[in-house]
Amino acid sequence: MRAGDELAPLVVPITRTLIVAGAVASRDYQDVHHDAELARAKGSPDIFMNILTTNGLVGRYITDRFGPGAVLRKVAIRLGAPNYPGDTMTLTGTVTEVDGGTVLVRVVGANGLGHHVTGTVTVELPAPGEERAR
Repeated sequence: MRAGDELAPLVVPITRTLIVAGAVASRDYQDVHHDAELARAKGSPDIFMNILTTNGLVGRYITDRFGPGAVLRKVAIRLGAPNYPGDTMTLTGTVTEVDGGTVLVRVVGANGLGHHVTGTVTVELPAPGEERAR
């Protein structure tokens, strides 16, 4: 692995169930994440995904690519265009730095409106032949 390597993309269908379940699982009961009528009353065309669900999807993206021994040391993300039901988000990643077993990955999650999430993830990989206990 070296700087410039690209990770395989992850395509995530943005369903109403994913948005609501992610909000409830993270105890985010803001109505804009589960009540379409109230979301519209507040100026949004529909409910939209919360940042904690996005953060979880970014984490899943990295650990799916690097394996179960990978440890996320830092996740620094910014939200942009909302994820609305019926859209699709495609997560992509580029390795920007490798220092021994520590890898820095630039992550972008794009949907039909633009970039939903951008950021970096610092991941620590196990030494070859080493497995981490979970």
